[in-house]
Amino acid sequence: MANTGSGVWVVAETRRGKLLPTAFELVTAAKSIASQRGETVTAVVLGAAEGAEGLASAGAAKVLLLEGLGEFADDACAAAIAAAAKAGAPRTILLSSGVFGRSVAPRLAVALNSGLGSDAVALELDAEKRLVVKRAAYAGNVTQKVLVKSQSGPELATVRPMAYPRSAVNGSHGTVEKVQGDVSAAKGRTRYASFAADASPELDIGAAEKIVSGGRGLGDPKGFELIRALAQAMGAAVGASRAAVDSGWIPYKHQVGITGRSVRPRLYMACGISGQIQHMGGMKSSDVIVAINTDADCPMMKAANYAVQGDLYKVIPALIDAIKQARG
Repeated sequence: MANTGSGVWVVAETRRGKLLPTAFELVTAAKSIASQRGETVTAVVLGAAEGAEGLASAGAAKVLLLEGLGEFADDACAAAIAAAAKAGAPRTILLSSGVFGRSVAPRLAVALNSGLGSDAVALELDAEKRLVVKRAAYAGNVTQKVLVKSQSGPELATVRPMAYPRSAVNGSHGTVEKVQGDVSAAKGRTRYASFAADASPELDIGAAEKIVSGGRGLGDPKGFELIRALAQAMGAAVGASRAAVDSGWIPYKHQVGITGRSVRPRLYMACGISGQIQHMGGMKSSDVIVAINTDADCPMMKAANYAVQGDLYKVIPALIDAIKQARG
């Protein structure tokens, strides 16, 4: 039996009672699909969350608050979303492809007898208005298109954070409905134990407005001491290319690119990064790109708004000194 649902749902992720920015990114993705089908967008929020009502002013025709779920437990969350979907019959459900989405989406697909497209960098519709997921493959060297097939349940997809811009408040006024989350189908195989915040003082590249990234051109892992010094002077987060991460110079959480994190900062500085396609795919939406490299013909230098040809071990210290002097 074919999927006969209507509308696009987004599952808005929360953390410690606060709505995450990915919720508004998913609304943008959902609107791009719903507008082509003549459908509406519904935002499903797991529990009370600060700012959840804002989704109703950012393009969601309806905000569904599933209450009574307590702290995050993947079995319970998947069961509650599945129960709501069986009652509301959406055609498509979108989740962010972070830790939450990667855990909940497969459970949801089984519960709803749905097809699942994972880690989308973009969403499309085919001639029959079916969902097509564009995702990276072969270590980010190619982009593949995957048709999401569902016999009876809704189409499911997880979308990479930062793949879409945040949907802005546009004056629309969707409705907000509170519903008790139904977790009766939960297997109870997981339970919430405790919350441990990341103790690292470094900024998260996913939310940073400024990022300074280092690549193989640094020469060795000690080069990231200079990258961190520049980032600290600028109030920026530290990023890295896949080559630097694969070399063991810096942890994976700093990796920018299709095989790492997608970012959308106001300023992105690429130091010693040539600009392989998988890296460019993760930062091409930056407002301003600055590149420092000895190779004036590398892809990153050509893509940059401002390109500095030179030895980064001379250029970066000069930048740090200039910033300090400007600040007195």
